[in-house]
Amino acid sequence: MKNLFSMMGWSYASSKGDGRRSSYNDGRRTSYSAGRRTSYSAVPADHRRRSSAARRQSYGANRRKSLDPAAVLGRHLFDGRLTDPRTRLTCLISLMLIGFSALVLGTLIAVFDPFQLILKWKLVMVEGDETFEMWKTPTAAVYLKVYIFNITNREDFLSGRDEKLRFQEVGPYVYRENSAHKNVTFNSNDTLTMTPVFPLTWVPELNAGKEDDVLILPNIALLSFASVMSEASLITRMGVNLLIRQTKSKPFIRQTAKEFMFGYESPLVTIGNKFLPSWIAFDKLGLIDRMYDFTGDSATIYTGTGDVSKSGTIENYNNRPYLPQWPAAPCNKVSGASDGTKFPSVSDDGTQMMFFRKSLCRAIPMVKNSELFLHDGLQVNKYIFENGSLDNGADNPANKCFCRKNKCLKPGLIDVTDCYYGFPIALSYPHFYKSDQSILDAIEGMNPDQKQHETYFLINPETGMPTQLYVRMQINIALGDISDMANTEHCSNLVIPLVWTEIGFEKLPDDMLNKFFLYLRVGPVMLIGLKYALLVGGVAFVALTVFASLFIPVDDELRYRNSSAWRRESQTLTTRDTTPTIRMPIPAAVVAGKEMNTYYNSLLDGDGAAAARLNDDLCDRLDVVHEVRSLRSSCTGSEDDDDDADENDRIV
Repeated sequence: MKNLFSMMGWSYASSKGDGRRSSYNDGRRTSYSAGRRTSYSAVPADHRRRSSAARRQSYGANRRKSLDPAAVLGRHLFDGRLTDPRTRLTCLISLMLIGFSALVLGTLIAVFDPFQLILKWKLVMVEGDETFEMWKTPTAAVYLKVYIFNITNREDFLSGRDEKLRFQEVGPYVYRENSAHKNVTFNSNDTLTMTPVFPLTWVPELNAGKEDDVLILPNIALLSFASVMSEASLITRMGVNLLIRQTKSKPFIRQTAKEFMFGYESPLVTIGNKFLPSWIAFDKLGLIDRMYDFTGDSATIYTGTGDVSKSGTIENYNNRPYLPQWPAAPCNKVSGASDGTKFPSVSDDGTQMMFFRKSLCRAIPMVKNSELFLHDGLQVNKYIFENGSLDNGADNPANKCFCRKNKCLKPGLIDVTDCYYGFPIALSYPHFYKSDQSILDAIEGMNPDQKQHETYFLINPETGMPTQLYVRMQINIALGDISDMANTEHCSNLVIPLVWTEIGFEKLPDDMLNKFFLYLRVGPVMLIGLKYALLVGGVAFVALTVFASLFIPVDDELRYRNSSAWRRESQTLTTRDTTPTIRMPIPAAVVAGKEMNTYYNSLLDGDGAAAARLNDDLCDRLDVVHEVRSLRSSCTGSEDDDDDADENDRIV
């Protein structure tokens, strides 16, 4: 029996239990291996080749599909959600709405220009607002520079040895102008009323001289008194001449610079203040002191509520829309002028610009002298005083109204007698720049120069804010025929320069420049960028929506899912969702092994019950359907190699 078992390939164990287990395991392995080889080899070779080719074809198709631009767009843009029709429709509608919204918003920005709307809103002066506070208390460092004309040949001129007075410019004497607009009251007609103040502070570190410098200067009180009384009756002139001789008044006297600018005592001024207080309301006479006398003055300013271009400009001065010193327009016009704090906003070539200061006794028109250029990072235009503004009608007939009592001064001089207490004061540009040549020929020491003596303003056209300005004017005493007056006969028909002043600032404070740069330079650029980004982005989103709806393919399963042919082919070539099974007959060798195993177990188990149970279990294990699963489409060629290797093993 043992030999029989050996011949049949079964091993014999001395132990009854070990033999049973060993024979069972060996039989199981032998039968299963034989069954697997037989069942796999039962699959036709041509079917295996077709299955392998189909897998490769499916893999290649899937790879090509994954590299397709439309598929890539669909996967990355929609994250694979296009397979659901509702989700796809929602995504397309969302993209379309985003695109149209961007186009509408970009168009609104282009049409309505929010920058201009915000700018106009910011330029209106409202109490507590940023623009109002900057106007109310300007922070720009404005300086007054005073240049005094010192007489160097007084004795020679008065003795007749020199025919011309000789002058020497001294200075500058520099003061900080702390301008402010006080007592502000808002009115119901889009204006406000205020009191202008311009206190001065001595700045020693910027001065070239000292206030106690002693100079030889004209005696303004005597020369003015003589000029006023020169047209009086003979008896009146005789009395005035007696007074002049008794007070020993001289036409040129020694004074300190401070006395000349802010007041010096004179017997004539004292007498005039005592007996004619309505005419001379002060007991000291000083040129700069009179220039900066704003006692009792008030001005009404446009807030810009009704017309933002007028914001910060003058509506009237001292409750009058005109200057009473002049008989008619345009000489008496003051409405629309600026005191230099703020000029008309949103200006263009047609905007009229004027500058007014009480010391000028008029509003001087300005003209643009350049195109836009950058100054301190802001766009500005350069303005200068209109040519012929001081010609008294010689070239511009409209200026004929500046001739006082039908008596016109020479071109380049403006008679402001009525603004200076009746004193014969005339204004000109420094060193008689742009004045009649005869004025220059009558004296010595004048050197007119455009660069040093021309007034100019650098103004931002959008806000009307000056970024730099220098107002340069000269104060003179214009004498007529005073040959009949005591101690003044040598000064007849002379125009004697007294001082010239420069009021201005070099640049705005850095914090103001930063604000204006942000508002006027960065803001518009960002707005333009936003506008084009919205327009381009809107077009891009709309185009993307159209492209997505036309060119992104629908998933094949969605397209053919109702086709039975598609389902059969999918079951054959694709293993992602289903696994085909192949039922094969049980080979004869397996049946033989089963029978031998059953017989052997019956010998070991006397009653046959255990053999019956073992036989039933073995039958249950062997009498199964062996399933051969196809490889998935994601498998690589190595899986085919394993199948080929198994087949080779079977052949061997």
